[in-house]
Amino acid sequence: MSSSIVLLIARILLSIIFIGAGFAKMGAIAGTAGFMASKGIPMSGILVYGVIAGEILGGLAILFGFMTKWASWGLAAFTVVSGLIFHFEPDNQEQMTTFLRNLAIAGGFLALSISGPGSISIDARRK
Repeated sequence: MSSSIVLLIARILLSIIFIGAGFAKMGAIAGTAGFMASKGIPMSGILVYGVIAGEILGGLAILFGFMTKWASWGLAAFTVVSGLIFHFEPDNQEQMTTFLRNLAIAGGFLALSISGPGSISIDARRK
């Protein structure tokens, strides 16, 4: 299998969770803002919109290979920070598994930021 096909598959797999989560949050804005507030996030009623936009737009950027380096860095940082805030509970094995999963996803984004999106991408067409 060519590296471009593998990178396309990687982008699809990495983007699915963010696009889906962003749209799910759109259907539960108040609940999401309340959950963020319960974790001490200030101005969560406003920030929830940025989170939704970042997940959907960042996920779409990864999916289509648009501004891949920057989208990868942004989603890697978002994934680590959200993992620390919402899932880092050393006494809770389920939450720690989710936290470690977030770190693994961030690792995938960092690898993508170095490798680039491959030839099946908007970035490749723009060059």
